Amino acid sequence: MLTEELKRLKSGTDVRGVAVGDKSPITLTDEAVNLICRAFIKWLSVKTGKTYFKIAIGNDSRISAERIVSAATQGFLSCGSDVVYTGLSSTPSMFILLKESDFGCDASVMVTASHLPYDRNGLKFFTPDGGLDGKDIDDILEIAAKGDFPVGKGKKIERSFMDEYSGILVKTVEKACGILPLKGKKIIVDAGNGAGGFFAEKVLKPLGANVDGSQFLEPDGRFPNHIPNPEDKDAIESLSQAVLREKADLGIIFDTDVDRAACVDCDGGEINRNALIALLSAILLKGRTGVIVTDSVTSDGLTEFIKNLGGEHVRFKRGYKNVIDKCKEINDRGGYSPLAIETSGHAAFKENYYLDDGAYLITKILISLSHQAKEGKTLTSMITSLKRPVEENEIRLSFTDDCADFRKDGAFVIEELKTRAFECGFTVAPDNYEGVRLNTGEGWILVRMSVHDPVMPVNLESDVKGGNITAAKKLLSLLDGYNFLNLNNLKNFIL
Repeated sequence: MLTEELKRLKSGTDVRGVAVGDKSPITLTDEAVNLICRAFIKWLSVKTGKTYFKIAIGNDSRISAERIVSAATQGFLSCGSDVVYTGLSSTPSMFILLKESDFGCDASVMVTASHLPYDRNGLKFFTPDGGLDGKDIDDILEIAAKGDFPVGKGKKIERSFMDEYSGILVKTVEKACGILPLKGKKIIVDAGNGAGGFFAEKVLKPLGANVDGSQFLEPDGRFPNHIPNPEDKDAIESLSQAVLREKADLGIIFDTDVDRAACVDCDGGEINRNALIALLSAILLKGRTGVIVTDSVTSDGLTEFIKNLGGEHVRFKRGYKNVIDKCKEINDRGGYSPLAIETSGHAAFKENYYLDDGAYLITKILISLSHQAKEGKTLTSMITSLKRPVEENEIRLSFTDDCADFRKDGAFVIEELKTRAFECGFTVAPDNYEGVRLNTGEGWILVRMSVHDPVMPVNLESDVKGGNITAAKKLLSLLDGYNFLNLNNLKNFIL
């Protein structure tokens, strides 16, 4: 395959592409998957000096999983590496397998495209040191394009890890709370037909919870009920209605591969985004100061909440690997940063290998739920002082067909906004780690480039009703001259 074809499959720190040709031509072909997996073996060999590897492969519920797993397996076997196929798995479990099992694997691969539509799929690579970064993916794709790979004949076995992984989660809660700490609690799980259905039967039930009323636990790669995405409004609303209908104490929702999660409280209220970060901050900073690292779109109210806990809030660039690396940096310097988290629900704890694991995130909340119940309190009582914005919106601007290089043009617009912000009475915020964050006087605007897509997201927050419309109108006047930007979504928001 051509180098450019392979490079287009890079998506941040993963490989992703079209895997089902219902709507668009397939780009994640068998050939591409085979080449990339053989290149991964070559990359591992260069990194470690070894020539033999045992690789674990798992997948979420996507309908293209069987095809992708087969192509990946053939790639590994043809290089002389052995394969352990773990079947339906969560992304975090594929890393924990390398750290806390007797599988004896040197690396692992998860076949997933997270929350993307059913026709997409991808590959996520792990070594015992963690997930690969963007530079590693670049190197692997370059090796794939050259086509010089080891040759051999490996063997394949099948062995699931999910029971063991679930047991680790159960023991984490039991260690903090004792046996059956959720007895008498009703908890709803919404897996969105992804890979997270295991959590109800294999984690919550052994902890004593009643999981009746849980929904969409069965794997179905076409996601017929709603998108398995904690950020999706329809998904959250579906969970909220289930919690109210079942009179549950808590609702839990996972994304497709369970590396993200969010909650709904007993009143059907969403514990997500800033509220989720606030809850975890209250849990982790109880009796101890520390630094909470988040992405750049978190609210000013969250900053104040963390400060009142005695902690420090550091905003950093979007992209879960970016916030994780910043968290590691703070700890390596001798500070204490227990959590790196994005508003999307990617949460990586220092105590859990800096792994963004939605199921582990929920175990921390279950522990707190149990402790709060013993004191006659609720989870939400921990975040009653969090100041919520009156308005918060996200508008996604696309690029026109005339745009030759969306990243270059997007970067140009961001730099222009920094110099022209004063024209509308905006000021550039000092804590500006990506894109441009503009203080409006009544809130803020963040204009940035998407990590994965040819899109320029605009996040707005206001402390007054109507403030986001006012700010959006001013922003439109600044952007109106850039013909390579499609401003329809911004205009529709104003209307």
